[in-house]
Amino acid sequence: MRIRLNEERCIGDGQPVYIIAEMSANHAGDLKRAKEIIYAAKEAGADCVKIQTYTPDTLTIDCDNEYFHIGNGIWEGENLYQLYGKAFTPWEWQAELKAEAKKVGIDFFSTPFDRSSVDFLEEIGVEFYKIASFELVDIPLIEYVASKGKPIILSTGMGSLGEIEDAVNAIRGKNNEQLVLLRCASAYPAVTDEMNLATMVNMKEIFGVSVGLSDHSMGSVGAVAAVALGASVIEKHFCLDREIENPDAFFSMDPDEFKQMVLDIRQAERAIGRVKYGISAQEADSSIFRKSLFCVQDIRKGETLTEENVRVIRPGYGLPPKFYQDILGKIASRDIKRGTPLDFFMLERAERDFEEGDL
Repeated sequence: MRIRLNEERCIGDGQPVYIIAEMSANHAGDLKRAKEIIYAAKEAGADCVKIQTYTPDTLTIDCDNEYFHIGNGIWEGENLYQLYGKAFTPWEWQAELKAEAKKVGIDFFSTPFDRSSVDFLEEIGVEFYKIASFELVDIPLIEYVASKGKPIILSTGMGSLGEIEDAVNAIRGKNNEQLVLLRCASAYPAVTDEMNLATMVNMKEIFGVSVGLSDHSMGSVGAVAAVALGASVIEKHFCLDREIENPDAFFSMDPDEFKQMVLDIRQAERAIGRVKYGISAQEADSSIFRKSLFCVQDIRKGETLTEENVRVIRPGYGLPPKFYQDILGKIASRDIKRGTPLDFFMLERAERDFEEGDL
């Protein structure tokens, strides 16, 4: 399971985890700060910086009745239209930000929220798309994005299995198989107890696609655990400083935190490694401390090997312990001094027995 994002990078099995820094509203309305975030994300080890493409009018309507007010959470009391007015990334910035990302050497893509934003992102040449968790149920939007034939990273926060299946089928119905599903807890911030990363593993099994985590929790425990469970993508909100006031700062990582998360993820990847049995390079020196068969009393030529003069002990220079019962009762073909590791050819008839498989 692997998809190609661009000429330089694939996502999926056998590839390094793809780490996305989500800018979202952390530019706080300042283009210069948005560019600084791109540079800081690259410096912190992100593979990609992501923005969001909407305006208040493409996402909702300017209405002040009860339905358009947030009743709880970190945005409690906010009017949706006004909140999105604080958070959106001006469209006139976005081609410039894309160019800045290319200059820095970091991938750039966006989350569209309606057809007009998809058309705009096509005009500026984005190479792949993100679908937000809240848009999981917007099948017309998903179909329109899928029709562009580009890779899609789809967050599944709040999604029932049926809703996720509907979205996947919508994408595949447009002959687009370039899909990654992200497990996501759509709370801000999310709590570790509700991540349920086993769901991510299950999605990979059910849908046969690469998976990852869009992580709104504080810290990097969830991200590293997801990588250990097979995540190919990690997405985290990224800010220059949580003291810079904006709707997303509260649950975003600053550069030092993000950099530490990247280091933890890369270390986890190295720890996961590949399937390998036997002694590793770093274990070679330690292998002599395994147990083996040793002569623990002086044994003269012609004497019988017994439980008293042969033991399984450390170090590992003698025969493997699995031959212990086989050599008991055998006759010594030479004098064997106490502390000598045993070898088959110290025993009478050993060469013939060994060749015939008696030992």
